[in-house]
Amino acid sequence: MDIAERALAEGSRLIEPKVLYERLRVRSIRHKRISLEGGFDLQGCILVQHMASAEEVVIAYCTIGERLEAYSSEAMKDDLVFGLALDGLGSAAAEELGNAFCEYVDQQAAKKAWLTGIPLGPGMIGWSVEEGQKQLSAIVDPRRIGVNLTNRYVMLPRKSISFVLGIGSQIANVGSTCEFCSMKDTCRYRDHYAKL
Repeated sequence: MDIAERALAEGSRLIEPKVLYERLRVRSIRHKRISLEGGFDLQGCILVQHMASAEEVVIAYCTIGERLEAYSSEAMKDDLVFGLALDGLGSAAAEELGNAFCEYVDQQAAKKAWLTGIPLGPGMIGWSVEEGQKQLSAIVDPRRIGVNLTNRYVMLPRKSISFVLGIGSQIANVGSTCEFCSMKDTCRYRDHYAKL
């Protein structure tokens, strides 16, 4: 408990949350392709399945920056447990930032009596990291908030997330992102998320 409290106290001041997003109208949905205004496309079975009635999409990148990650890596050299606690704080902070942004989108959609679907991110079943990140980064350049993609499409800083949300008057918000995660059968947090 003491280590977790120390990690929270020291690590929280190193979190630098940033969100970059684009909201685009859906022009058409055919087969496995969602055509968006501006000439952009999103492709993938899972996207069409969950956004078939979307009128708009929001594409987002969220990051907590690199300072906490650097501090965690340095701490692990001398105190592995403290370093891991800092790393866990970073993961939780990135997830909470994504959740807060989704709540913001929900509130904006509600002003038009619209709903939002579940957030879908690269790496989910039916939408590989490479395929998803190529599509999202072609629409929203994550470098604008300091997020870079490696040649394998891994985001750096690592405590960053990307996803797309469908918005519309008829969109269904069915299920959870956990159901479509490639780690759903081995995730040690699945019981925690099942209660949310």
